[in-house]
This record gives sequence, C-alpha cells and structure tokens, in this order.
Amino acid sequence: MGVYIDGTVGLGGHSTAILETSAPNGRVIGIDLDVEALTIAKSRLHVFGERYSLINGNFAEMDVLLERHSVHAVDGILLDLGVSSLQLDAPHRGFSFNHTGPLDMRIEREAALTAMQVVNDSPMDVLVEIFKRYGEERFAKRIAHRIIQTRRETPIATTTQLAEIVKQAVPHGVSKIHPATRVFQALRIHINAELENLAMGLDVAIQLLKPGGCLCVIAFHSLEDRIVKHRFRTCARTASLEILTKRPILPDAVEVQHNPRARSAKLRVARKL
Repeated sequence: MGVYIDGTVGLGGHSTAILETSAPNGRVIGIDLDVEALTIAKSRLHVFGERYSLINGNFAEMDVLLERHSVHAVDGILLDLGVSSLQLDAPHRGFSFNHTGPLDMRIEREAALTAMQVVNDSPMDVLVEIFKRYGEERFAKRIAHRIIQTRRETPIATTTQLAEIVKQAVPHGVSKIHPATRVFQALRIHINAELENLAMGLDVAIQLLKPGGCLCVIAFHSLEDRIVKHRFRTCARTASLEILTKRPILPDAVEVQHNPRARSAKLRVARKL
C-alpha cells in the first residue's frame, strides 16, 4: 500500500524493490533527469503495469512535478545520490577517467554547461574554488595551474587528457585513489549543481511526506552526507522529523563484493512526525 517517490530512479532497481514490497497496491513515482535511464527503467518496470509512473525532471522540484500528477503527499521518498553505473560506464557521457570520452558530465543531456567549457574557459581562481569546494582537493592550485598552462597550447577535450594533466600536477604516491578522482567529482557536482539540488530536494521531500512517512537518502561522499545529516538533525530539533539511523547504515562485505561501487555508500533514514 501507499505512494512512494524514487527521486533518482536510475535503472529502476530500487523502484522494483519498493513495488515488490508494497504489493499488491503500492504505487511508485520515479523521477530522473537522465532520459536514457528512464528508457531503461521503463522496460524494467513495465511488468508492474499501472502501479508506476516515470517523470523526467529534477527531484529538487518534485513538489511541482507531482502537482502536475495530482499528488500532494506521499508515504515514502528515496534519494540515491550521485551518478549511476549507466552514466559512469558510458564513455560518451564523460563522467569517468577510465574511458576516453568527451568532457561532458551532464546528467541532464539538454543542460547548457559541460565540463569542457568549465575546464577550458574558467579563470584559475574559479577552478581552484571548484576543486576545493566540491572535491576537497588539497592540490587544487597546482592542478588549476597545470590546466591553465596546457589549455594555452591546446584545448582540453577528453576525460583521459584531463586525467593525465591532473596526474602530472599531483605529487606521486600521496593518495591511494587515482589522482583525478576528486577533480572529476568536483566538476560533476559543480556542473549539475548537485549539492544545491540536494539541499532543495530535502526540504521539498520533508514537506511532501505524510506523518509517519520515511525519507531515505543514500550518499556517496562526505559533502552529500554532511548536508543530509545536518538537515535531519535540524528537523529533529524542531520535532518535525525522527531520525531512525543514529549512525548511517553501511554496506556489508557481501554487498561490496557484489557491487564494489557501493563501498562508500551511507544510508540515513528519518520519519516525519
């Protein structure tokens, strides 16, 4: 029973689980910015007939999107933040330095701003701010300086080209992760306004929940998780939410072995009072 929002429906995995658990009458409304993901989700969820609906849009505006479907309150909301495997594994999307592709990184394909524009057109102080703020990159100035030097000679157009530039700028052996990881994260977050959308989306989600309804948020890095944790705590102090996870729920070893990308996931859950 109930109406549930999957605010980041992706390929439909979580929506499938919600529909199975809420059978026979539960309904899921799935929202996603990525049209490619929605196409795949539709093919996966069609077995549930009229119990699901898919909407192309931003979960930060889910109140407006649901208003168009005459939905004013829901029993539960899930937000699975970041990018999906579909996006990471598609070279033409430009999210990963593991594949050569254009510097794109747009979750919404029709959006104007691309990573290539940011990398090639932004002044050094803007690049430094992006890398520090959204990537917590301690070598932000060195990386930005190397980018400026390189683009004076030739445009930076591909993911692997940028990754190599970052690798050259960062001292060897100072990190266990690939040197370009934080820069790629920072550019993606900046281009898609992910933290701003998260802050707005949390407020909208809390408003849409019925009393007793739950908001579940899966974050994959400290910037996201910090926003969720602080918002939950603020609402708990005003007695509008009850935090059900005193500490975030982490994936166990079996899940990480099955899905290595889940290793950094943190799930927080709160119930509306």
